[in-house]
Amino acid sequence: MQEHQAWKVNGFVMLGVGLATFVLGLLLLLLSGSILGAVFFVVTGLIGPGFVMVQPNEARVLIFFGKYTGSVREAGFFWVNPFTIKKRVSLRVRNFNSEKLKVNDAAGNPIIIGAVVVWKVVDSAKALFDVDNYEEFVAIQSETAIRSLASRYPYDSHADDVPSLRGIPDEVAETLKREVQERLEVAGVEVIEARISHLAYAPEIAQAMLRRQQAEAIIAARKKIVEGAVGMVEAALAHIEGQNLLQLDEERKAAMVNNLLVALVAEGDAQPVINTGTLYS
Repeated sequence: MQEHQAWKVNGFVMLGVGLATFVLGLLLLLLSGSILGAVFFVVTGLIGPGFVMVQPNEARVLIFFGKYTGSVREAGFFWVNPFTIKKRVSLRVRNFNSEKLKVNDAAGNPIIIGAVVVWKVVDSAKALFDVDNYEEFVAIQSETAIRSLASRYPYDSHADDVPSLRGIPDEVAETLKREVQERLEVAGVEVIEARISHLAYAPEIAQAMLRRQQAEAIIAARKKIVEGAVGMVEAALAHIEGQNLLQLDEERKAAMVNNLLVALVAEGDAQPVINTGTLYS
């Protein structure tokens, strides 16, 4: 099924025609009692059901004895085939706010996730004839896409090469939009935006996962600190040796490396020890 434009006539023109046939029929019946007056009345009665008013961002789908004959998308007052059924389809932008769904992420952890999908109908024929109820179809398929997305990514990750729901929100939103669009294409619906609106661990593991996140964050931070400290020590030794500032044997070099690492890695402030010489008795 594909939407196409329906045949229509300016409604004000046909309104004038209807008034003219009514007046002519009335005059003929009153003046001569002619059967032609009755015919004009019948014509007027047939013209009346053909009037339709279309508001902005709205479509009227016309069905003639079970057959789709076209859609009227242009806003205004028109006259169409009076024997058609005229079904209204809104083309306005709408929001679907999903329920908070409990699903398992890629790591198998239960999480609570919700999303907002912004959508609109772009093909009134598909929306009306290719699915049973396009609004309900949008809701069900959007929630299915959200579940599929949640199972594809972990909730969180401290590794740079592992994408997560919290780590790459823009990419996750784009992936969700693409997946929802693929599912709603059959209903003539365009997805304008799809974005996660709620994301949290399930209550039964929330405290445990919070402690785990804190531990992972501490480990990741300490790893970065150690890597940075080692790099600073290497640079300091290379600078000292390159400038010939000091001649250090292996034992003194090891002592300097130890002292520098302690000063750089320690959580508290380093306490300097001043060497004032050796006291001989």
